[in-house]
Amino acid sequence: MKILVTGGAGFIGCNLVRHLLQQGHEVLNFDKLTYAGNLESLADVAGHPGYHFVQGDISDAETVRRALAWFKPQAIMHLAAESHVDRSIDGPMAFIQTNVVGTAVMLQAAREYWQALPPAEGNRFRFLHVSTDEVYGSLGATGSFTESTPYDPHSPYSASKAASDHLARAWFHTYGLPVMVTNCSNNYGPYQFPEKLIPVVILKALRGEPIPVYGRGENVRDWLYVLDHAEALLAVLERGKPGETYNIGGNNEMRNIDLVTLLCRILDELRPAARRGSYTQQITFVPDRPGHDLRYAIDASKIRREVGWRPRQDRESGFRQTVQWYLDNEPWWQRILEGKYRLQRLGQGTTSPA
Repeated sequence: MKILVTGGAGFIGCNLVRHLLQQGHEVLNFDKLTYAGNLESLADVAGHPGYHFVQGDISDAETVRRALAWFKPQAIMHLAAESHVDRSIDGPMAFIQTNVVGTAVMLQAAREYWQALPPAEGNRFRFLHVSTDEVYGSLGATGSFTESTPYDPHSPYSASKAASDHLARAWFHTYGLPVMVTNCSNNYGPYQFPEKLIPVVILKALRGEPIPVYGRGENVRDWLYVLDHAEALLAVLERGKPGETYNIGGNNEMRNIDLVTLLCRILDELRPAARRGSYTQQITFVPDRPGHDLRYAIDASKIRREVGWRPRQDRESGFRQTVQWYLDNEPWWQRILEGKYRLQRLGQGTTSPA
């Protein structure tokens, strides 16, 4: 297929683009290249004959229309989004602009493009909207999110993604645009911008700095290896049903403190800290962030049953591969840390409200 991927220079996007190319698809990466968009993450495929790149903002309707008219995709995989909860606390309006307005622009441009296709091509066209489990809010000690769980977002980020999900479904029900929605659990793996928990832990540990854990580390997340997620997204695109939602989870629930301890122990094995003992000694508890959801857990039985996907990584294997990747790719993350972001804490609600 010819597939347009928005946000293809981001963390999940670059891993998805690489997977699509490996599977023989032709890809147009449409990315604004914000702080989290990094073309170095795709340097190994930049010369691939099936790879194309357009720098553009999903909120710019004319640029989106031109890209569609030129590339003539058979599918759109919409990943472009502001995605960090802590940043949404400090600057919520950027999340509204990209995640809500940008998604509406993408849906409307896709609708115009799709309606002009010949009937046979229009019947095959798909729009996959990629979202998060954070739209569902927080769980108690038991239970899991299903595709019918009511929305209850608690952060500017999750509220903006909830709005974009509703827009995507509205374009299916109102206009017939063949939209599918996926809601995934927390991703981790290669090329993740070092503001998220796992790369922060790894890089703080390697630099001999305190490893911050919010609250007492009791928050629980379901961890999904990004390459497993990429396989799931392609499976939904190929075999999913328009109008349907599919939850994607890693079947890997873990308390934050247990995850941080695991990462430290893997580092102890792969890169022992000279004269400092275990990296676990660097763990430091810090004040929790506002509105921090206690627990997320995904029931992924629908995608397993209807699409035939299940995660490949087990409770430790993906984390071990991720730690090794960061150890092997220091130049990639060092160049990021030489810029404006230096592993400082965000999301305490004390910066500009813009």
